[in-house]
Amino acid sequence: MGSNALFQSAFKDPETGKISNKGRLMSGFGAGVLEALAIVTPFEVVKIRLQQQKGLSPNLLKYKGPIHCARTIIREEGLFGLWAGAAPTVMRNGTNQAAMFTAKNAFDVVLWKKHEGDGKVLQPWQSMISGFLAGTAGPVCTGPFDVVKTRLMAQSRQGGELKYKGMVHAIRTIYVEEGLRALWKGLLPRLMRIPPGQAIMWAVADQVIGFYERRFLHNAPL
Repeated sequence: MGSNALFQSAFKDPETGKISNKGRLMSGFGAGVLEALAIVTPFEVVKIRLQQQKGLSPNLLKYKGPIHCARTIIREEGLFGLWAGAAPTVMRNGTNQAAMFTAKNAFDVVLWKKHEGDGKVLQPWQSMISGFLAGTAGPVCTGPFDVVKTRLMAQSRQGGELKYKGMVHAIRTIYVEEGLRALWKGLLPRLMRIPPGQAIMWAVADQVIGFYERRFLHNAPL
């Protein structure tokens, strides 16, 4: 949300202070890209590698924990092994945040007549409804990127031939071998996780932002 706000300030019209829908989409996408490269990708790689070991006996575990996993990947695959699947992660997070921030603003306007910067503070339940609906947009739009990201991160580069050579190759391979619907595998659990999380996040964020605006901005000298 912080990086999205910074990007929005760059895309706002200098005269009116308003931001277009295109600028809102670009701001959200930029925030998602930054999030994907700086934080999400390396932690996702470690998480997925550890999850793959579930059910194995302790003596068969290749990775003993998060730190050991990261060190092993760097030693065997190089530093960029932690950024395996970075391209689809960037596309997933960028598209997801662009859709989410734009949809949240649209639902606020349509449902509650709340326009950005008008000083109106939504009730928590209103924020939760807008946030929940906005949270459904991302998973539907980014399903293929999420599936491809997981496939690329899960495959080890140590020895043997890699099944997926990259994002585009992975999409083509999954489509040919498993069909179009396979690119949206896991959509239901994502919809069970992300929209409720977005509902809670926006309920809190809108109240915090509203408190800040009431206490500081409205009383600020012009």
